[in-house]
Amino acid sequence: MDDMIKLTNGKKTIIRSKIQYEANVKHFKMRGFTPLEDVKTEIKKSKISDIVEKVVQLKPKKKKNVKKTKKKD
Repeated sequence: MDDMIKLTNGKKTIIRSKIQYEANVKHFKMRGFTPLEDVKTEIKKSKISDIVEKVVQLKPKKKKNVKKTKKKD
C-alpha cells in the first residue's frame, strides 16, 4: 500500500496517498490543505482578566411612548 499523508485545512482532515499529493500540490494549496505535520497548534490559556476586558456592556432598552405611536382618529 502507498504511503498515506494527512492533510488539513483547519476544519477538515483528509487522508490521501503521497503520490497523489505530490502530483497535485498546487491544487491542494489552492484549496487550503497543508500536511498535518507542518501545522503547528498553539494552545493559549486565557486569563479571567483578559476575558473581562473584552466583554461588551449592554445598553438599557429605551422605553417607547405608546401614546405617540398610536394613530390619531
